[in-house]
Amino acid sequence: MPCKEAAMTQGARYVARHAAGAGDVRRAQALRAEGFGRAGGMDRDAFDDICTHVLVEEAATGRLVCCFRVMILTGGRDIARSYAAQFYDLSKLAGFDGRMAEVGRFCIAPDLHDPDILRVAWAALTRLVDAKHIEMLFGCSSFRGVHVEAYLDAFAMLRARHLAPDKWGPGVKAPRVYRFAQSLTRHRPDPREAMRHMPPLLRTYLAMGGWVSDHAVIDPDLDTLHVFTGVEVGAIPDRRKRALRALAG
Repeated sequence: MPCKEAAMTQGARYVARHAAGAGDVRRAQALRAEGFGRAGGMDRDAFDDICTHVLVEEAATGRLVCCFRVMILTGGRDIARSYAAQFYDLSKLAGFDGRMAEVGRFCIAPDLHDPDILRVAWAALTRLVDAKHIEMLFGCSSFRGVHVEAYLDAFAMLRARHLAPDKWGPGVKAPRVYRFAQSLTRHRPDPREAMRHMPPLLRTYLAMGGWVSDHAVIDPDLDTLHVFTGVEVGAIPDRRKRALRALAG
């Protein structure tokens, strides 16, 4: 029986655990398809077979409410194996020495907006980061749809405050991209609008000192715009680390 990690709020309304087999992975794939607007289908690819899948379930009913997958890399020399490497030139990150974890396909059931779901997911990820001695988290943070106009304030804020340091900055590789760092030099973001349109997962990364690529990939297959996102674990503010570890129990 897989070990469950309980939420620290609302009387353990949600619990997180690792997938126990193919059936759990299929449940995650179905939820991902729903999250990407393909209800009734399955979202799957070759990376599913080499990742650890984390499920967040409603404790009372067993309903799957959130899922994500994690690929552990021994260091930057392995980064070409990652999902993100299909879309971004990550050659600079090949020089990163520490252990890395790619977090992908993060999805919350579209009809649910309970912030405790995200908290429980982060508690599970914090446990994994500590257990595996991860020094960098990375992945693709997705905006719904492929029309940039709705997200100009969000992209302008990313440009102004959260671009990757030069030593790690991802280069352009995908055939269709939106170069917001070049395009929005004169756009002054409205902070409220920017945060309203920022994906919840990306907001959490940014609160931990995360950074993003200077461009967004236009991905019509998943009907998303996504930015490469990195978080150096050692650079997370101590107060935020304490809060995450308290949540993880």
